[in-house]
Amino acid sequence: MKLLIVEDQTKTGQYLCQGLREAGFATELTGDGDTGLHLALTGDYDLLLLDVMLPGRDGWQIVQRVREAGLDTPVLFLTARDTVQDRVRGLELGADDYLVKPFAFAELLARVRSLLRRGGSATQETSLSVADLRLDLIRRRVERADRRLDLTAKEFALLELLLRRQGEVLPKSLIASQVWDMNFDSDTNVIEVAIRRLRLKIDDAHATKLIHTVRGMGYVLEERLQ
Repeated sequence: MKLLIVEDQTKTGQYLCQGLREAGFATELTGDGDTGLHLALTGDYDLLLLDVMLPGRDGWQIVQRVREAGLDTPVLFLTARDTVQDRVRGLELGADDYLVKPFAFAELLARVRSLLRRGGSATQETSLSVADLRLDLIRRRVERADRRLDLTAKEFALLELLLRRQGEVLPKSLIASQVWDMNFDSDTNVIEVAIRRLRLKIDDAHATKLIHTVRGMGYVLEERLQ
């Protein structure tokens, strides 16, 4: 799931991105309200995390424009403004939750998962599957043949990418940018190692293999007929 963070404090924004990525979410960060509004209106996000006081448009103006545009993307305000009037104003404009700074990251993560579980849309995607493999996007759980598998945050993110693009051969450069947020370095074997570990957990105990190597091109997740 992809989250948009609009936060003008650089350290806070980077802290949020790192923590949420380690929890298995994809994130995009911007520090000004005008860019935040543009991204919120044109991007495909599952949740918006907005500061109130921002350069350009403030968080209240962003959520107002988002709701006026007919978008029901869940919105969580993160702000130091803690008066009742501020909280009421944000909620009346269409925000779904309000978290006052400073906050514990564990509470933020719980609020994020709660909002995603509720969902902004009745058709919101909450799971991905192929054959007998199922990935629960809300509870961050993976099962194959009804047996739960324990994955690291990076393994979960890698599997989510493969499932979202199942049947498509993904080059290492795309995997590196999407999962590790870095440019691919041909001298590193981090992707091969991650794929190998994921196969051990996903495929080794099963006759039907789902993760395949396409030599010279990349990796693909799909169910192939025997």
